[in-house]
Amino acid sequence: MNDQICSEEEVDAKVEEKRRSRAIYILPNLFTSAALFAGFFAIVQAMNSRFDLAAWAIFVAMILDGLDGRVARLTNTQSQFGAEYDSLSDCVAFGVAPALVTYEWALKDLGKLGWIAAFIYCVSAALRLARFNTNITVIDKRFFQGLPSPAAAALLTGFVWVMIDNNVSPDSSLLGIPVRYMACVCAIFSGVSMVTNVLFWSGKSINLRRAIPFAAALAFVVVLLVVSSYPPGVLFGLFVCYGLSGYVMSVWRRLRRRKPAVANKAQ
Repeated sequence: MNDQICSEEEVDAKVEEKRRSRAIYILPNLFTSAALFAGFFAIVQAMNSRFDLAAWAIFVAMILDGLDGRVARLTNTQSQFGAEYDSLSDCVAFGVAPALVTYEWALKDLGKLGWIAAFIYCVSAALRLARFNTNITVIDKRFFQGLPSPAAAALLTGFVWVMIDNNVSPDSSLLGIPVRYMACVCAIFSGVSMVTNVLFWSGKSINLRRAIPFAAALAFVVVLLVVSSYPPGVLFGLFVCYGLSGYVMSVWRRLRRRKPAVANKAQ
């Protein structure tokens, strides 16, 4: 009798889980739709040569993308539909939009090299999102496998934003290097970083519900003040550091593994 009750409860739980996975919840999907709109708005502004507004829109999409998942978890409105919709939104906002913004600003005058670099970034974003969806249950939650698409978008769009904010045209040169080629390298680096197996810290180990020391709260305020002092440069610098952090940590891990091996051979 007890076995029958347990089996009925398990069946009901599975039915409820299946129903929730197919459900469409308004609140988290509103944030996802807003992020999608921001990506679309960035594309429209790039077509109108308003690259500063396009950059702003992509960074706004990043904020909205970070909120939709947290809202879904806090309100217990997670669903398979929401996860798939979020990936499609990310592909537009952090894949197509940054590639098109950079292409319109600097890459289109490079001919084939320009559109190839933009496509490498775009297809890498799509592949990275597809891999994330298929590996979501097996990867270490503390790390991302490959550079996250929002960070890659911030890295690529941030470069364009900083150049525009300092009145640097794509026809000019910095340190003897044409800016167009710098944008091309940035697009390829960001794209390839998304599909590598290099691990990047995810920040998911941070518990927002846990009490934090006063010093941590003060540091957060200082960071906000620094970012607000010069948003384009500070944000671009932060994401450059994050984009390089995975490679630095990967080299550091290999060196740590190599030291015991060398010591064993010496013995």
